[in-house]
Amino acid sequence: MGLSDKTLGAFMLSSAAIIFAYYTVWTILLPFFDASSPVHGWFPSREWAVRIPAFILVVGISAIGTFIGIKVVREDGMTRVLASMKTSSTSK
Repeated sequence: MGLSDKTLGAFMLSSAAIIFAYYTVWTILLPFFDASSPVHGWFPSREWAVRIPAFILVVGISAIGTFIGIKVVREDGMTRVLASMKTSSTSK
């Protein structure tokens, strides 16, 4: 049997909280540690702190644009089908 909505929601919320905490420590607190600190070994290099969110943003905007484009094309196709049905029924 599948997960309940509450279980899935709790999992997604806790995952988001953990990712937010990790990213916050990585981007905001890590610069305050010495470069020789072992804490720096727990995180990727700082350039990825910009690359990862930028990549996610590009993928998200592309997905939204693709979804809107597909909907517009399908709506235009349905409009044409309905128009052709209307003209064929009036010509009889």
